[in-house]
Amino acid sequence: MQGLGATEPRRIGGYRLLGRLGTGGMGDVYLARSDRGRTVAVKLVREELAVQEEFRARFRYEVEAARRVGGRWTAPVLDADTEAAVPWVATGYVAGPSLRQVVGRDHGPLPERSVRALAAGLAHALRDIHGTGLVHRDLKPSNVLVTLDGPMVIDFGIARALDAGTDGRVTRTGALVGSPGFMAPEQVRGDRITPACDIFCLGSVLAYAATGKVPFGTGTAQTDFHVLMYRIAYEEPDLEGVPESLAHLIRACLDKNPAARPSPGEVLRRAGARDTVADAGSKEPWLPAPLVAQLGRHAVSLLNAEDPQPPEPAPPRDPPPGQASAPEATPVAGVPPTPAAPLDAEPASPRRGRYAMLIISLIVALSAGGVISTLTGGEDGHRTGGAPSDTATPPAGARPGDGVVPAAFLGTWTTSVRKNGGPNPRLMTIRQGDVGDTVLHLVTDGPRKDGGGTYHCEFVGSLGETPDSSDAVRFGPTAAIVAEPAADCPRGESSTLTLLSDGTLRRVTDHSGGGLTWTRR
Repeated sequence: MQGLGATEPRRIGGYRLLGRLGTGGMGDVYLARSDRGRTVAVKLVREELAVQEEFRARFRYEVEAARRVGGRWTAPVLDADTEAAVPWVATGYVAGPSLRQVVGRDHGPLPERSVRALAAGLAHALRDIHGTGLVHRDLKPSNVLVTLDGPMVIDFGIARALDAGTDGRVTRTGALVGSPGFMAPEQVRGDRITPACDIFCLGSVLAYAATGKVPFGTGTAQTDFHVLMYRIAYEEPDLEGVPESLAHLIRACLDKNPAARPSPGEVLRRAGARDTVADAGSKEPWLPAPLVAQLGRHAVSLLNAEDPQPPEPAPPRDPPPGQASAPEATPVAGVPPTPAAPLDAEPASPRRGRYAMLIISLIVALSAGGVISTLTGGEDGHRTGGAPSDTATPPAGARPGDGVVPAAFLGTWTTSVRKNGGPNPRLMTIRQGDVGDTVLHLVTDGPRKDGGGTYHCEFVGSLGETPDSSDAVRFGPTAAIVAEPAADCPRGESSTLTLLSDGTLRRVTDHSGGGLTWTRR
């Protein structure tokens, strides 16, 4: 978790922000606490997206979908304001890293027992999701959070109702919906989407958890991307390294024929892991001991977020007789501040005692798993006995804990070109993330080639490889998520961004060799 910057809000709705948990394509996610002491995660939409009605409608749908699901295996929606100038949503805080972070950075492939428990937990989640008439459509390691009680599924941003008017197909001409490497064949081909789509994605997630590899590849270059789509649609998965006892289940999930894939209930039965999830009376943690210890340390760190620096108080107002003035919280632009509670209101429940009990519970769980010594290691965060730290060290310039993109690249950049007889402004936003994550968002506007009006395109791109320096980053090819019209929004090439000495960025595409200089906004 990162501390709050000088320009970041201190309060959103009825929640006091404690720090930034991360940044995604839609906006920033903060750790926050309610006036009653409940710890929550608050997602605040990026301002440049909030002004787009189509995006706002998608955000409304995400909140509605998440509310419908609820359940044990997804983070509950507690509060939201989708009509605010800057929309936001508050969900229950899930104290755990993503499966991508666990496998790709902190630990490596999970043991067979953990993968079986993962399959069982995700099957429970999909059964809850499909039971409300939704298809998630974007089940991938970064949307699976790992907790002591089992996995939890998040992010319903592109979930789709089965009775939606689009018949489950792509929502935009020329736009694929899903994440490369974790899409189903019907997503690649633009066919009708059914709950079986999520089962295919589940198979890819399980293969990744067991081996650290995506079964159809990653597609980090333009030609690789098309090869990846072909493999997903027509070729068999690469399951080398998957334990034979799991391969049969994963292969069934990855069947090209949606009708041949198992249901969530069948996955649960075949995983044989009912006794490894928390609500079934498990006697030992479902995760390896080092990961249990890591989750324990993470819970301990919540205590350090108990008393962040308070916001600057507002000028005092005349209080009612017999009462002292209370400072107002720093508001978010477009989000009405929540008035301070009156002094005679019921006091909030004690916070430190609650989290002390959480730590005691964790210590009991750790002791049962025989790993208490890993929680009480040296002050440098390393385990006793000379073993390496459980947290990977990011490269120079990266923001620790969030990803590997050098900090100097993060933010919003602008440029403009003359094309088709007029100005063509460009807006590029770079967010933090790991290799394969969607970290680049590119908006282009301008006059159409045929002179008939204007075009508007929005592209997303993933981080192509771990940067080997702090002044150059490679991105994979960009894909259109908004294409108006499709003919003016062709798929982009992979590219390299270089930080220049004057603080600008130079973006050069691989094949055409063309480049533009970008200025920080």
